[in-house]
Amino acid sequence: MIERFEKNPILAPESSHSWEAEAVFNGCPIKVGRNIYLLYRAISLPHYHTSAQMVLRVSDVGIAESLNGIDFYNRRRFIVSEEEWERFGCEDPRITKLGKNYYIFYTALGSWPPQASSIRVGVAISENLRSVKEKHLVTPFNAKAMALFPEKIKGKVWAILTVNTDLPPAEICIRVLDKEEDLWNLELWENWYQRFQDFALPLRRNPQDHIEVGSPPLKTPEGWLLFYSYIKDYFSPQRLFTVEAVLLDLENPFKIVGRTEFPLMYPQEYYERHGMVPNVIFPSGALIKEGVVYLYYGAADTTCCLAKIDLNELLQKLKIKARRFYLKRVKEEPILEPIKDHPWESKAVFNPGAIYLRNKVYLVYRAMSEDNTSVFGLAESSDGINIDLRLPKPIYVPREPFEQKLVEGANSGVEDPRLTKIGDKIYMLYTAFDGKNPPRVALTWIREKDFINHNWNWAKPKLISPPDIDDKDAALFPAKIKGCYVIIHRGGTDIDLSFQRDLEFENTWLEETRWILPRPGWWDSWKVGIASPPLRTSYGWLILYHGVSAEDHKYRVGAILADLRDPTKILCRSYYPILEPEKDWEIEGQVPNVVFPCGAVIIKDTLFVYYGGADKVVGVANIKLREILENLIQCKC
Repeated sequence: MIERFEKNPILAPESSHSWEAEAVFNGCPIKVGRNIYLLYRAISLPHYHTSAQMVLRVSDVGIAESLNGIDFYNRRRFIVSEEEWERFGCEDPRITKLGKNYYIFYTALGSWPPQASSIRVGVAISENLRSVKEKHLVTPFNAKAMALFPEKIKGKVWAILTVNTDLPPAEICIRVLDKEEDLWNLELWENWYQRFQDFALPLRRNPQDHIEVGSPPLKTPEGWLLFYSYIKDYFSPQRLFTVEAVLLDLENPFKIVGRTEFPLMYPQEYYERHGMVPNVIFPSGALIKEGVVYLYYGAADTTCCLAKIDLNELLQKLKIKARRFYLKRVKEEPILEPIKDHPWESKAVFNPGAIYLRNKVYLVYRAMSEDNTSVFGLAESSDGINIDLRLPKPIYVPREPFEQKLVEGANSGVEDPRLTKIGDKIYMLYTAFDGKNPPRVALTWIREKDFINHNWNWAKPKLISPPDIDDKDAALFPAKIKGCYVIIHRGGTDIDLSFQRDLEFENTWLEETRWILPRPGWWDSWKVGIASPPLRTSYGWLILYHGVSAEDHKYRVGAILADLRDPTKILCRSYYPILEPEKDWEIEGQVPNVVFPCGAVIIKDTLFVYYGGADKVVGVANIKLREILENLIQCKC
């Protein structure tokens, strides 16, 4: 839906112009006849500032022209510091034409160093964008990012602005005025400010987050479209600048028709991550051309950039709230719990791999003893829910030095199995850990006949991930793709792919092709890892994964569809988690707030998912296969 312009940035600092040689960013466009004008914030080279009696970089508002909204020329200074209330800079313009005049709102700095009380909104009025005919101080209080709606609504002038931007929590507010001259009536503003919260849009989801008006509102058939800056964890050094959007009712903009619940954009590209202020992406203006939204944004407070958005698709997503679909717990209680009389599984049983053979589900689960050694046990179920058989002894124990305990009392052993059948072999990938060196991916296999008959003739395991690298969460696709075995693993915080000609791993290790990344600002923002091995469906490879939030560190489960012929191509990814910790036994345990599947099977028309709860017990949840697939398709990437 969103495509960054391949030639970004569209406007960069101009070394031959001292007034814009350091940075040009936060551009706001307006269409005038066939031309598009871009007003932008320009930062000068350091120079001596008389009022401050020191060397400063000062912001002015520049203007440039274009025929296509991409290639700009005739750059010049347009709004400069002249009045006492703006003598230390004019920043971040928003332009709207109302009647015969162009109203350009900007942030006016009245003191140095800047203080909240002197960071206010000013307005410059122009009839032709060649000169400014008048200026006014607008807000007598701290505010930024003001813009007008581009037409009167019920005969009134409507404005939107961010109040208390530098005295958080800030609010995005709407003000309705009788006439244009009221925009700079400071007495009216003082009275309005006494109860500005009454005019705020409810856009902030968390008290620790920050919001700020982005582009001036755009009129669409479905409502007023407003892009705004949503800054997550504003008070944290790891705060995240993102772009979101809201759709407001055409007749009553106080009414929200629809809005995003997750970021549309966040810093990803090099020019967004590196600059005067790294890791900043800020929406500052937009226009609509032939069904496409041209979104202009500042990148790292250094350059002006452009993204294109399909308008109809965006409006549809804003109006129709994404349907949340969930795995349903088949039982309210765990289906497997520790057995105190079995020392090898007396402390915990969790994270089961699963495989469906001859009308029976086989669960190979991780079992932990009181000395924190992990082995694998086996349970069987004919209906996928109730356990018919659970073996009294482990079926797989640490055998090699790389998985045998080196530190007394530390976690060690074999962990988190994933099972895949290819031909007559069942391959098992698991995490091998000696308690001292980084955990690594190990591979073994067993004949299907031996597995079913409980003849545990496992092949000698081998390490397949590189040494000295923490690598986990490995699974094998159930079929070769383009002549290669495809192995999923996690060597960092994202899910990786490795394409292997064979599974011998002679003098070679898993390669790292970074595949599925965390999504900053979402529920899977910190790290992601594979859950069960991929399942082939008519829609694509169905892949479950776990995601961990940077905010609350909870482990949740999501779903992905990947292309059958080229799994590197992600078709769909669930907007919301489809399973998250809710039961007491998922919230409290060895590791709180964890649901962690390692196995899933399809029985007739139903997907069964087997997961560890809080690293202590095993649960099962299911969903109709068609339901999860059809809902995933609505989450197109």
